[in-house]
Amino acid sequence: MFPLGSVLFPHMPLALRVFEERYRVMLARVLTGEDAEFGVVLIERGREAGGGEHRFAIGTVARIVELGALDDDIALIARGGRRIEVVRWLDDDPHPMAVVRDMPELEWDESLRGMREQAELVVRRAVSRASEFVELPWGGDAELSDDPVESSWQLAGIAPIGPLDQLALLRSTSLRELLARMVEFTIESEETIAAAFVDPDLDAELADAIAEAARADGEGAPADAGAPPDDADARAQPDDPDPDSDADADPGPDGRG
Repeated sequence: MFPLGSVLFPHMPLALRVFEERYRVMLARVLTGEDAEFGVVLIERGREAGGGEHRFAIGTVARIVELGALDDDIALIARGGRRIEVVRWLDDDPHPMAVVRDMPELEWDESLRGMREQAELVVRRAVSRASEFVELPWGGDAELSDDPVESSWQLAGIAPIGPLDQLALLRSTSLRELLARMVEFTIESEETIAAAFVDPDLDAELADAIAEAARADGEGAPADAGAPPDDADARAQPDDPDPDSDADADPGPDGRG
């Protein structure tokens, strides 16, 4: 098991730089297996390096797809697979170990098509907007799988939300629940990010300028001047490109071991 400070979703890539001896041992053991897999869980308390962290019980199986050297460390790319739940944590030997069971796969239903499309619009818009304020590993035009279940998990993976919200999505018992909560969490996060980067002084200056312009227009306008057009308050939204392939780009290091 490899506890990290972020959630790995099914069908999402994971880049790791491994330098701790305990995880070097883990990799040596993993690579002797046929599938080259290990489990990833979110850290509840503590840090990725050093040990002693407390971990959540829901996670994802990661399968190694690329392996190489980076200075004196090991660099790898893995891909998220099935979801797992920890039944019992074992003593570290020397890396974390656990008895796990697979969680049910989420099933697609055509009645969810509208929810799936709405989720993509909301997530892409939020990613595009959030990238104006913070650096994100994904852009609003990130490519997605053509499979509706896989792309739903990929949308969860690129949504600009926090790790606890990510964990809540990973726990989803149905695709309907995943999509509904994804939209809810993403909208909340988008509003929070935008509010955090608002400059109150700039907003006050802008409001004063708008008020002054309105007064000037009022003084110079004829008495029968009409009302503004109905679409005067419309807000432009970023374009949403059509996804057509897997989200397999390297997002950069997601964790350290």
